[in-house]
Amino acid sequence: MTAQTAEQRQLTAVIGLEVHVQLETDTKIFCGCSTDAAADEEPNTRTCPVCLGLPGTLPVLNEGAVEAAVKVGKALDSDIPEETRFHRKNYYYPDLPKNFQITQYDAPVCDGGELEFSVEGERRSVRIERAHLEEDPGSLQHAGGSIDTAEYTLVDYNRAGTPLMEIVTAPDFRGAEEARAFLAKLTEVLEYLGVFDATRDGSLRVDANLSIVDASEVDDDGAISTDVLESANRTEVKNISSHKGAEKALAYEETRQKNAIQRGREIQQETRHWDESRGITVSMRSKEEEKDYRYFQEADLPPLRVSDWKAKIDIPELPDARRERFQTEYGLDSESASKLTSTKQVADFYERIAETFDAGLAATWVADNLLGELNYRDMSITDIEGRLDEFARLVELVGDDEITTKNAEEIVLRRMLDDELTPDDIVEEEGLGKTDEGAVESAVESAIEDNPDAVEDYHAGEDGALNFLVGQVMQETGGSADPGTVNELLREALAES
Repeated sequence: MTAQTAEQRQLTAVIGLEVHVQLETDTKIFCGCSTDAAADEEPNTRTCPVCLGLPGTLPVLNEGAVEAAVKVGKALDSDIPEETRFHRKNYYYPDLPKNFQITQYDAPVCDGGELEFSVEGERRSVRIERAHLEEDPGSLQHAGGSIDTAEYTLVDYNRAGTPLMEIVTAPDFRGAEEARAFLAKLTEVLEYLGVFDATRDGSLRVDANLSIVDASEVDDDGAISTDVLESANRTEVKNISSHKGAEKALAYEETRQKNAIQRGREIQQETRHWDESRGITVSMRSKEEEKDYRYFQEADLPPLRVSDWKAKIDIPELPDARRERFQTEYGLDSESASKLTSTKQVADFYERIAETFDAGLAATWVADNLLGELNYRDMSITDIEGRLDEFARLVELVGDDEITTKNAEEIVLRRMLDDELTPDDIVEEEGLGKTDEGAVESAVESAIEDNPDAVEDYHAGEDGALNFLVGQVMQETGGSADPGTVNELLREALAES
């Protein structure tokens, strides 16, 4: 095929993801070492003979990791087979001290499934091929550069043995933005399940497989035949650590491959590294095939029978269901419901406020005011988990008409976040308690007497005159009067003047 002919081809990306998720358990998957990493943790200190793979040690399976995996399977509508088992995946990497990884091969704990998500306002469904348990390797620290330019590399085994779940999708994605939207939805579901902490370093890592095929090979429903997929050389992009990184890496790789094909070049089947700092993928090695890993059954772990766990283990209300309930139960619009179910912590806090106060008031304060101020400060609701009672008290002050909404939004809430003070302390310090009605009426009278020109303009029908007079009253009362009450009192007084 000539380059000129290649240029006329319409090309489509075919993408599948392998998402590696650290499960939230107290200890590692096959030993009793803690998974709780301290900020000042020394390398290679949270280890033992088992997770270091020393001779004579035996793995003991963490029941909590299996329970978490079953929860994920239920959320993804996967089948839980009658029997599942572990294998050894043999290959050498310096962050695998045993020179093999205990994982699952032909009998994963979760078989099949799907996940729905939205991208650009359209609903999409991606098939899940499998989800299996395995142990996390250690971590590499490249000194003086990236993986291909570092002067040397250090190995930290503290992470080795952390329970890991690998969720493998079908090649159902047709663009980088779809992959990012899927990862966001998957993360949301995992957090609702309580099996995943997105704030933990390295908690989610993605390997992405991408091929380029002729657009004519894609059916109207997006399906592609197995023969077409097998004939298209694919690259695997590794070491992606964020939703945004996945979108960038896949967009780059799609462009790279399409450009090569348009120039008549053949795509090599290989594994490539995503270099976040340079925004490019770099060739690492030729792509391994399944036979290269020499799988064989893990003799030290018996077969696992957990098919009946699916009925016994409960999972919480998932984000889509909670979103729909918020709209029907609380009368929220879809945008507010989406904001208020963005994380389980936000949804739980909203329902706590809505139990006591009007659902609309609660939605405004949580979805708009609180989340807006947190986003402005690059914070999340988890950063103020220990202070949620204080924010509930702020809503109470507004709901009970003890302070004005304006002062609550512009002074109290912001100082609570910036100065870490309680709302009552701020109200007292700033003198924000609402002015009594008699004082407001006196301020209204003064504003009318002191500003005859504005009064005359009001009667002449000038819209800005009333706003000016409201401002004068608010200034007189130090901003502690309710603007609605001031507006009403002014209209009544002006009608008599």
